[in-house]
Amino acid sequence: MKLLSKLTAAALVIGALFFTNTVKAQTTPANAFRLGLGIETGLPTGVAKLGSTFTLGGTARLQYGISDSFALTYTMGGYHFFPKKNPVTGKRYGSYGEIPIKFGFKEFFVPSIYVAGEAGIAYEKLEQGWGPHRLDLSPGLGWANKTWDVSVRYENFSGANQDHFGMVGLRLAYGFAL
Repeated sequence: MKLLSKLTAAALVIGALFFTNTVKAQTTPANAFRLGLGIETGLPTGVAKLGSTFTLGGTARLQYGISDSFALTYTMGGYHFFPKKNPVTGKRYGSYGEIPIKFGFKEFFVPSIYVAGEAGIAYEKLEQGWGPHRLDLSPGLGWANKTWDVSVRYENFSGANQDHFGMVGLRLAYGFAL
């Protein structure tokens, strides 16, 4: 992702966080746990779009309400990057996936609408075995009620050798109180 795009995304998230300090919504119950089971799809970005067409995966998100409008989250699951055909050889590129483990937050700034941010680690699973683990950063925007949670986010996987990639993802989850 280019520097200007990263700065724009950061400015949007920071602006939303400042906005959330002045507007409160009664969407997530305080001192209560919720579990959301979601299916996710997305489009690869960065170097991932060179060898893959789309992503599909699933996640489980545990949420704990700190207040009626702010919750802490713990998310884990998996994403599969479906490979393209190599135009030179006609064979498919190698298949791979990411297994994220993330901690984050959800802040409801109007009823049912939230901004989210997550950070963690993602383990890469290749056809030949395990690949490197990567830093996983994920800002998002979503809508939730007592049962459904729909969100859009950018997920960035970055490694030590500057090979970063990601996905623009859509998550549809069914949630329930624990």
